[in-house]
Amino acid sequence: MIIRSQILRKDAPGHKTKDFALQVKGVSDEGTFEGYGSIFGNLDSYGEKVMPGAFAESLARHRQEGSKPLMLWQHNPDEPIGVWDDLAEDGKGLKGTGRFVLETARGREAHALLKAGAIRGLSIGYREVEVQPDGNNRLLKKLDLMEISVVSFPANRRARVEAVKSERMEEFARRLRDGDPMPIKEFEDLLREAGVPKAMAVQIASVGYAKAIRRESEGVDNTPALRALKEAALAFSPSR
Repeated sequence: MIIRSQILRKDAPGHKTKDFALQVKGVSDEGTFEGYGSIFGNLDSYGEKVMPGAFAESLARHRQEGSKPLMLWQHNPDEPIGVWDDLAEDGKGLKGTGRFVLETARGREAHALLKAGAIRGLSIGYREVEVQPDGNNRLLKKLDLMEISVVSFPANRRARVEAVKSERMEEFARRLRDGDPMPIKEFEDLLREAGVPKAMAVQIASVGYAKAIRRESEGVDNTPALRALKEAALAFSPSR
């Protein structure tokens, strides 16, 4: 049973957000626009897919109660910027027709930024109702839709960043498995990209990693460090 809160809090228990690129169709001078708040079947950087029908029950409940998901700025419940005149699922995802309230300062700002192409993201705020594991991923089958925000930094952009990092890690793993480890400086850069502090990345790369690949080049391939590196590399093998 879902108990609907009267006050939306971004940090409320169970409240989650998921961002998508905003595919805008016609931002009018009056403040109306169309876009998709969610795309079905898209595996995001968190390993989750929103499935067709995920919003059906929630939208029906909103209609029955005479309510609508909120339109917020950056998920801030203190900054409503407009209203969703229509929300419905189609074959692609959750399609919405929205209208900025231009009598509010933030509504005017969001409208101007959207028309200028400075912001291109929508993000749904929801609670999970039914989730199905799918290997290492999660299928979001039923969601309680609480709000849809206009955001300046959509997750699909973050996903592109994560994809670049993943490609670099896969390259490192492939070269390690093929006996052609990347140079020490490149490995240090890879650690930095992963968020390892500079001093620690230098120490790991110039000492532990350097020793492991030096022993490998000398034909000693059974050191604990090398085995650990190869085991880590296997985690990025496309066959797994």
